[in-house]
Formats: sequence, C-alpha cells, structure tokens
Amino acid sequence: MTLEVGVLGYRFMGKAHANALARLPMFFPDAPDVERKVLVGRDEDALSDAAEQLGFAETATDWREVVDDVDVFYNLGPNHVHAEPSIAALEAGTPVFCEKPLAPTLEEAEEMADAAREAGAPNGCAFNYRFVPAIRYAKRLIDDGEIGEVRHVRGRYLQDWLVDPEAPWAWRLDEEMAGSGVLGDLGAHTVDLVRFLVGDDEHAGEIERLSGHLQTFVDERPVEGKDGETRPVTVDDAYSAQLEFENGAMGTLEATRYATGHKNDHTIEIQGSEGSLRFSLERLNELEVLRRDENRGYETILVTDEDDPYVDHWWPPGHVIGWEHTFVHENYEFLSAIDSDGEFHPSFEDGLAAQRILAAIEDSDERGEWVSLE
Repeated sequence: MTLEVGVLGYRFMGKAHANALARLPMFFPDAPDVERKVLVGRDEDALSDAAEQLGFAETATDWREVVDDVDVFYNLGPNHVHAEPSIAALEAGTPVFCEKPLAPTLEEAEEMADAAREAGAPNGCAFNYRFVPAIRYAKRLIDDGEIGEVRHVRGRYLQDWLVDPEAPWAWRLDEEMAGSGVLGDLGAHTVDLVRFLVGDDEHAGEIERLSGHLQTFVDERPVEGKDGETRPVTVDDAYSAQLEFENGAMGTLEATRYATGHKNDHTIEIQGSEGSLRFSLERLNELEVLRRDENRGYETILVTDEDDPYVDHWWPPGHVIGWEHTFVHENYEFLSAIDSDGEFHPSFEDGLAAQRILAAIEDSDERGEWVSLE
C-alpha cells in the first residue's frame, strides 16, 4: 500500500519534510511506500514552483479539498493555521502530523488533542529533536540508571537572528499568528525534550510547579520592502523558567533570539546522583557523559556507531549525520505507526502537555509568582 501525503506549507518546514520523505526509500527500505501527492499553499505561482522542486504531483490552494482525499496530512503552516485544518483532517479520519507548538493557545491545543482522541487516528507533533541519535542514547543511559537519580535539568535554546533592532518584522513576532514568541518557537522544543528525557517508560517527566519570566527587548521592527513603515512586536523575545519536577528534580530553562554569537544552540544538561550528561545541537553527533565512579571528568562520545539509534541506516561508523536526518527519523517513525496502526510519540497529547507548560510560564510571568500544574 502506498500512502498518499498532503502537505500544507512549502517553505522552511515544507522543505525539511519533503527532503525526509524523498530520503526514506533509499535509507529506510522497510518504511511504508509514500507518494508526495499534493502540496497546499495560497500563492499559485510560488506553489507550482515549490511542488516541482519538492517532488509533489499536484497542488491545491484550499486545504479543505485535501484533508479527506489523502492518507496522511502534514500541517506545516504558521501556528495560527494549525488548529482548523488539523481538526478537519482528524474528523475525516486522516492521520495528522502538525508542526510545533501544537497551537498558538492552550485552548486550541486542547481542541486539537480532543479531536485526536475522538478520531483515534495516528497523530504527531513535530518535536524532531527526540530523534537525534545522541538524544536517544542519552535517554537509554538515563532509563538504565547510568546517572542515578536525576536531580538537575538545564535546558537552553540560544539564537541571535534578532540582535539587530533593524532586522525586519516577521510573522513569528505577531501574537495573533504565533501565539507567543521565543517561548513557543524554541521553548516548546526544550520543554518536550526535558519531559522525554526525565520521564520513564510509563510517565513523562512531569512538572509540578514553575516560575517564569518573559521579556521583549525591541517593541517594533521595520517592514521589509516598505521604507519607514514599522510593525509592533507583540510577543516575547526571551524567556526563562524555574521548574520543580514531580520526581523531586529541579530545572532551569531559557531561550532567546538575542544571544549574540549563537546561531542555533540547543543545549541540554542533566545531573544525576551517579553521573551527568551534556548535549548541544551545535555538536549534534556528540554526547558528553560523566560517570562519578570513574572520576575522570566528562567523556565525549561520538554517537555514530552502527549499534547507536538510527545510525545503521546511514554511513559507516564515525561518519557524522546532520540536522536534516532528524526529520528522516521522525517521518520514518510516524509513517511506520500509520502503516502498522500503532501509536506515535510525540503525539498531540505530548504537544498539549508542552503547551500547558508554556501557558503556565506565561501565567507565572503575568502574576509574578510560582504557579502549580495540576
């Protein structure tokens, strides 16, 4: 059986997933057969060019014509178009894969998760960093008790593309379209990773209470191509949060688009009673591991051996992979779940769990106090 895929969105994430779909038959021969059937967008000329470039057979300018006519629907559009098309596809019985954050608001995320429960169709939220081999390796070490009881969790996501106050306005800076700023765009990834890593096979690493702080540094930005015109920035430029996990661990999270010199630095550190782990996206193939009983400091492990997660599908040991490969792994797992009528994680439920934490961070900032998550 060939799965016919419809994709909404053809820019950054559209290209990333189209590339992943194209790579699957070559490197994951046990993956389901997939046809890139229809690409959805608004600009017909740009859409036609994108479909030819990305290998889609057809185009459509209305997602309503697509969601019940394909076997899988990918919603890769801006945050404000996540809810309606995804819910419509689920109501039609079509499996849905949606970009993160799941929705601009907690209310919409809850509606999407409700629709997924009622539909019973496979669904996924695009937290691709779960599929980095080094992250999978770290998860295995934590689950096997290699670092003992988790006590500290630190996550940061640093970028610098808005350091220049004259950098142009973009949709990600608008609350109506994005919901939040760096909190949802970058913080969602970190929140999902710490839940994934700190949790066990039965329970995610749930957070009991937290304290959050949001900051906007530049209130308005120039509109590209329109001299003298500006638009307001209505979202956060940076956030930080302190966390208390249900298992007793404590955590600190932060993200910013104003970290001069950092292009895409997503770092996770976990300290346990018997050891510690460090990971940076800028060194994606490496995991730093410290074992207290060996007392030799951190050891840098190159996670490229054929028995490491996913690596047997790629190159000989020692040959590194890149950011784009995380999407191949993600698509492989999601499409395989559809083919086997199984479950995929991170699901809409995982997306909703992350959204609740993001909303609590916003709530804490507004109230100026710690808030509990029930």
